[in-house]
Amino acid sequence: MSGEDGVARKVEIDKDAVERDLMKLVLTIIELLRQLMERQVIRRVDQGDLSDDQIEDLGTALMHLEEAMDELTERFGLTAEDLNLELGPLGPLLPRNAR
Repeated sequence: MSGEDGVARKVEIDKDAVERDLMKLVLTIIELLRQLMERQVIRRVDQGDLSDDQIEDLGTALMHLEEAMDELTERFGLTAEDLNLELGPLGPLLPRNAR
């Protein structure tokens, strides 16, 4: 970049902030997918589409994913609300009462 006087200007980048914001975006996407998978599992359980073993396996997998999300959000100093992007007139990305 050059300024009005033709001198190149250095852009200051906070590496930690960039890493935190990137993790926030990644964790937001993962949380959205986790919630969608959880709803799909509940729908299939209600329909009787799954065996008891499948229900147990899916429940365990979802529990482990939620624990991993909790660990990662804590590690990066994020909260569940931090992951809930505001979409303007559409409202929040994730339901407010999720988690």
